[in-house]
Amino acid sequence: MRRVVWIALVWWSVAWVVTDVPAAEALTGASPPSPLEQALQALYSDEEATREQAVRVLIEQGDATLLPRLDELRAHADRSLRMAIKPVADAWRHRDDLASPDADIRRSAATDLGTSGRAVAIPWLEAAAGFESHHWVRYAMDESAQLLKLASDDPAIKAQAATKLGELRSQNAVPALKALVQAAEESGGTEQQKPLARAATAAIDRIETWNVWSTAIETVFRGISLSSILLIMSVGLAIVFGLMGVINMAHGELMMIGAYATFVMQECFKLYVPSSWFDSYYLAALPASFLAAAVFGLILEATVIRFLYGRPLETMLATWGVSLILIQAARIYFGDLTAVTAPAWLNGGAQVMVGVFLPFNRLFIIGLSILCVMGIYALLFRSSLGLRVRAVTQNRNMSACLGIPTRKVDAYTFAFGSGLAGIAGWALTLVGNVEPGLGQNYIVDSFMVVVTGGVGKLAGTIIASLGIGGLNKLMEPSLGAVYGKVLILVLVILFLQRRPSGLFAVKGRQAEG
Repeated sequence: MRRVVWIALVWWSVAWVVTDVPAAEALTGASPPSPLEQALQALYSDEEATREQAVRVLIEQGDATLLPRLDELRAHADRSLRMAIKPVADAWRHRDDLASPDADIRRSAATDLGTSGRAVAIPWLEAAAGFESHHWVRYAMDESAQLLKLASDDPAIKAQAATKLGELRSQNAVPALKALVQAAEESGGTEQQKPLARAATAAIDRIETWNVWSTAIETVFRGISLSSILLIMSVGLAIVFGLMGVINMAHGELMMIGAYATFVMQECFKLYVPSSWFDSYYLAALPASFLAAAVFGLILEATVIRFLYGRPLETMLATWGVSLILIQAARIYFGDLTAVTAPAWLNGGAQVMVGVFLPFNRLFIIGLSILCVMGIYALLFRSSLGLRVRAVTQNRNMSACLGIPTRKVDAYTFAFGSGLAGIAGWALTLVGNVEPGLGQNYIVDSFMVVVTGGVGKLAGTIIASLGIGGLNKLMEPSLGAVYGKVLILVLVILFLQRRPSGLFAVKGRQAEG
């Protein structure tokens, strides 16, 4: 019993000593909390100035290890505290992202830091730019650092930053540079402000001059992109018109069929193919869109157009009726609007100059049109089928006397031209929605390309599509889309008054008739 009492006394003594140590430390005075701990507590303050000072301390003296704690605070905070925490978390997250292996993430982080307005990010950006190998990411880091320096209190630093931004041709700097010039004008221009205003004015002039050139380059690129779609669509129309003398007003709806074939292929891949293979749907849709439009063109030729050869006005009316039927059928079955998701490998683009960004989808369309032209040239001028097509185009009666089956040539050529329209619809899904009136937006321009280039002439179709597509995009900014098309139509009419046969004169039975 005595031993048990003795053990109990010893245990109580140890417990008292252990529990009393914090109290002793409190009595003797514990070490004060660190500045970061004080700043974290200051975030709870109701005074805006105190919170702002806390944010400044956390950004200037903290590091990325604060992020988990800040996220935890934000999860259980009210709106005012979340607003106070956000700039701190964003700053350190962006600083971490400057070292990300993904170039897009590094560039986005640099841009966000440049718009944050916090000078503490300047050394971060300059240090990251020193190790950056990607040209446009380094450009974004340099631009953001100079934008932050533009808010400095030192006029010399401001002037130097303005000059550098002019050299970078930074469009993002124009509002801040104009604000500096305006401030100098309103105050009468002190001795410190005059050099700054001159530097800002020179930078603005340099940026705006470059902006004119970059806008012109992008306009030309958009014109070539539109011309590529017109070219793919117009080549088939030109071949059919030159061979058969048929005015096919349903050619735009054949383009629509190709676009809807692409949409159907996308939906089939969603339902029946693993998600990892989804992007392959677009490649599978190429032959599907060609075959869908070609088969329908073959049916149209066998049921309607074959009985109307030699009567172009009647073929125009008949095919116009067919186009209306197709539009309404597409509206009933698919609805007014559907969309095709571009494959991941066609997202984004390439920046070739400051202010000049070329999307991959439009580059793909331009490349596709070049391949189509090369394929059509090889078919028409390097194959026996092309020889027959050219023979029938030039003299149908003589070709029939020589044993060429002109009816079969007509049917196959019409199907091939329809398939080309389907490919144009397949390409068009990359730059717009799929809807029943899709082809109506391009049919008039396609006919203008055909008659301007010369009926049945491949070289004339290429040149005319480039001209009409380029003029469309050139006139849109100043005249608008509608008045631009009207002016182009007037110019085409005036041109045909001087050259009724188009750029290249027609040879063969049309010329003789």
